[in-house]
Amino acid sequence: MRWLLVKDLQILRRSPLLVALLVIYPVVIAAHGGGQLARRPREQQLAVGQDEHAVGEPLGLADVVRREDHGRAERGDELPQPLALARVERRRRLVEQQHLRIADQADRRQNITFGFQQRYGGVYVKAKEKIDSGAIGKIREVHGEFLKFALSGDEPIPPAPGTEAEKLRQWKLWRATFGEVIVETYVHNLDAINWFVGAHPLKAIGSGGRTVEKRGDLLDHLSVTYDYPEKVQATFIGSQMTPKFFRSNRERYIGDRGFIETAREYWTYNTGDGPVTEKSAYDITIDALKEFVRRVSEGKPENTGVRAAESTLTSILGQMAIDLRREVTWDQMMASA
Repeated sequence: MRWLLVKDLQILRRSPLLVALLVIYPVVIAAHGGGQLARRPREQQLAVGQDEHAVGEPLGLADVVRREDHGRAERGDELPQPLALARVERRRRLVEQQHLRIADQADRRQNITFGFQQRYGGVYVKAKEKIDSGAIGKIREVHGEFLKFALSGDEPIPPAPGTEAEKLRQWKLWRATFGEVIVETYVHNLDAINWFVGAHPLKAIGSGGRTVEKRGDLLDHLSVTYDYPEKVQATFIGSQMTPKFFRSNRERYIGDRGFIETAREYWTYNTGDGPVTEKSAYDITIDALKEFVRRVSEGKPENTGVRAAESTLTSILGQMAIDLRREVTWDQMMASA
């Protein structure tokens, strides 16, 4: 936790504008939220099915974990790991489908915002406009990657959590609380790809493993190929075990007349006259916060819930393909919950 605090303080020290936005953010939220809650209809909770849940009962990740643990305690046994993971993933899909329904039927006067900052980052917005202008032609293929150092493989192995407090301390080590790396971390890349392609994938096939990670049950690397409409394939690779000095987090869109590469720090395009690169002047978190404050202050709400749920489900689709070691379609994933 200490290194996270130090890192955040370093970021804030470099950007007074970000500090100002973070101060303004809760004030605007409080002012806007108070008015919305006063008008909020009571019957906003939606029923999503009977599967071990009362009709209309809201379901969250904490409920998933708690009920999974309670079920094992009642039986007095431990589920085999593949079956236990399958049960957790099934409930996770149910949660996300519930979120999709709620977002789609939410009051359009409310701001529903998620942390997909790429959609507001200046470098990403300019790259999207370039693609929409037809500069690189029709997108033929997409490649994304997020390769970074997160573990070396010699970290101390803690005992499996037995209490709620221990689960909180180890939340980043277990799929039931972390959501697997593709869902928690790589979803940002996949959200950007969905945005640029203009659709969610139709199917996926993938593979992954644990080469050096010895704690918990998360993967330390993976590779997924998604099939989008109009025969566009997108490959995505992720790794948590690169050397400390290496990091690569970007997406590439290849058309019949050029290519575009996007990242949080820059964007590049080449249509035959050589590469042109523009760097971001600051962290794109600032762009996302500025846009949110503007929407609230100007009374122009945006509901991003549906696309956020679809991007999360895109990650879950890839995870299912990895777990099942076979091709999985979008419809199969949605029906499996």
